[in-house]
Amino acid sequence: MEGRPASRVDITPEAAALLERLRGRHGPLMFHQSGGCCDGSSPMCYLQGDFLTGSGDVLLGEVAGAPFWMSASQYGYWRHTHLTVDVVPGRGSGFSVEAPEGVRFLIRSRLLTEEELALPEVVAGG
Repeated sequence: MEGRPASRVDITPEAAALLERLRGRHGPLMFHQSGGCCDGSSPMCYLQGDFLTGSGDVLLGEVAGAPFWMSASQYGYWRHTHLTVDVVPGRGSGFSVEAPEGVRFLIRSRLLTEEELALPEVVAGG
């Protein structure tokens, strides 16, 4: 594990199953977490390529085959946390592909352990 980046993001089995159904309908997907208004504090799921990432974004990893990006400014606040994508009943943002399903993705977080904090960070601009 030494020299490998700390895992920053994961997904629950329920959210992974939803993501797989959505991928079957829509094709390759991605997540972006901005921390802004209008549901921006929820992870937004887009068709890959529908949301353009750039130098202001950080790739935290991949969950169930979908890249997970976060705005660099938001990452500055959350850099000491491990994020888990989950799904709950309710209406999410109209921009996120799960919105018509009557459910929404959300983030559950925990602080990274001392061991995880000792590993290199993942910081890659798009």
